[in-house]
Amino acid sequence: MPAPLMNLTTNDTFPEAADCVVIGAGIVGVCAAYWLSRAGMKVVLLEKGRVGAEQSSRNWGWCRQQNRDARELPLSTRSLALWEDMAQDIGVDLGFRRCGLLYLSNNAAEIEGWASWGRFARGEGVDTRMLSASEATERGAATGQQWAGGVWSPSDGIADPASAAPQIARGVMQHGGVVVQGCAARGIETEAGAASAVVTERGVIRTPQVVMAGGAWAGSFLHQSGIFFPQASVRSSILSVAPGAEGLPPALHTSAVSLTRRGDGGYTLAISGKGNVDPTPRMIRKARHFLPMFTKRWRSLLPGGLQAWRAGFETMATWDLDRETPMERVRILDPRPSVATVNQTLANARKLLPALATVPVQARWAGYIDSTPDGVPVIDNDIGIAGLTLAAGLSGHGFGIGPGVGHLVADLVLARAPITETAQYRLARFDHAQWGRVSKF
Repeated sequence: MPAPLMNLTTNDTFPEAADCVVIGAGIVGVCAAYWLSRAGMKVVLLEKGRVGAEQSSRNWGWCRQQNRDARELPLSTRSLALWEDMAQDIGVDLGFRRCGLLYLSNNAAEIEGWASWGRFARGEGVDTRMLSASEATERGAATGQQWAGGVWSPSDGIADPASAAPQIARGVMQHGGVVVQGCAARGIETEAGAASAVVTERGVIRTPQVVMAGGAWAGSFLHQSGIFFPQASVRSSILSVAPGAEGLPPALHTSAVSLTRRGDGGYTLAISGKGNVDPTPRMIRKARHFLPMFTKRWRSLLPGGLQAWRAGFETMATWDLDRETPMERVRILDPRPSVATVNQTLANARKLLPALATVPVQARWAGYIDSTPDGVPVIDNDIGIAGLTLAAGLSGHGFGIGPGVGHLVADLVLARAPITETAQYRLARFDHAQWGRVSKF
């Protein structure tokens, strides 16, 4: 079943031209369109289904610096301030709160890993605090257990996955942008090696600038233009419980279960890193390049089924731009959650947190987390077609850094000074020759 999501009403007007077309209205797409429209560009945001209906409404909602890859940390820090900036500018509540994130553990190696990261992060100005056994036990009082240690990151927080993307899309419209739902982009037209138009199921939009923010669909879409983008996905299954539990922290991570307070007062429950690997044509063909990542996570990943293959979002096929594409056949990726994972998550949560014992389940859902081989996104406007910018492969970290990624995309499109370094996000870091030739034919 779909995750809870605010419904956004948009104008059905279909524009013939734009300064920039953003493809994909997840958190990255809406943020990119927001910053571009706020800068005065005539922006069209295209979404094949509903704004925020895929992974952007199916995640935990964490907005964190804690335990980030060093390459993402500056973007994470900037994003926290941008969440506040956007909410104030749009005049809506995005559910963003600097409520602090609490990590608890009884594993000495895990605690030392957090301490090692903390020593680095404090040198970067991050407020991250190691907790002694007594401090961790006190902060984790809702568990009724003793803890060996933990981490408290007071300046980190959460936002509401059910409303953030739709509300930011409203901000796009407030700044003069156009949001079109239920309209799939089929491909890009070029002139002299540069983007000139986006072909959609409803017609052609002339534009010199295109942003591909299609999440799990990005690789197959770019394949149509002969552009190589390594991408693989894992199906993550989580659930939410209804409001009613008292005395719980707003955001808590343990190895057994993690929870996040939702905008309606309920809680999202998940097991960090646990997922199913559903084979796809793209994954099978490029599997060896993702083996290091999958090997590292083998204890938490289980074989999946054929849901992803049938959905077609990681196809190696090409399609004609005047015919129906996989994006129109599957408007919203809404895979079935793993019953075993959901049941285990709920059991772990109720064992760890007695306050959840009688609170009913609100919803269960799954989503596809798209990843790059090194777990760091690609945010780049030098990928083979002038005027085409890619922002995808967020690797399960995209919601919290969405505002910063969107701002960085706008910086690239507008050729202005970027808010952070960009070299670590270049597509060229993946050796094209090593992956094999990519051709449109």
